[in-house]
Amino acid sequence: MPYKRTDRVNALLQRELGQLISEELRDPRIPFATVTAVETTPDLRSARVHVSVLGDEAQGKEAMAALEGAKHHIRKELGDRTELRYVPDLVFVEDRSAARAARISALLREAQKGGEDRG
Repeated sequence: MPYKRTDRVNALLQRELGQLISEELRDPRIPFATVTAVETTPDLRSARVHVSVLGDEAQGKEAMAALEGAKHHIRKELGDRTELRYVPDLVFVEDRSAARAARISALLREAQKGGEDRG
């Protein structure tokens, strides 16, 4: 199957946004943010950016608000760094999958420990 343009743009945006957000954006409201995925629309006009943030739910909401506030600056930087004719409109989405995975892992360990106590 051929490699679609949207896949290449997704990879490019994920790499550039990851570097920009985690290393160059100096906002204390965004602690240890990681861009986990980018999904662009087929016309490349809009992109959903999945961001995982270290901390609780309140810190995640604060980080998403900070990213929304910095959206104009981030899009400008993307335009300067990439050769895209049009920089997609960015929609930041909090990715809580790491927190959910940690919780499931803890529950499984707890269930296994409970089974060992009975057996």
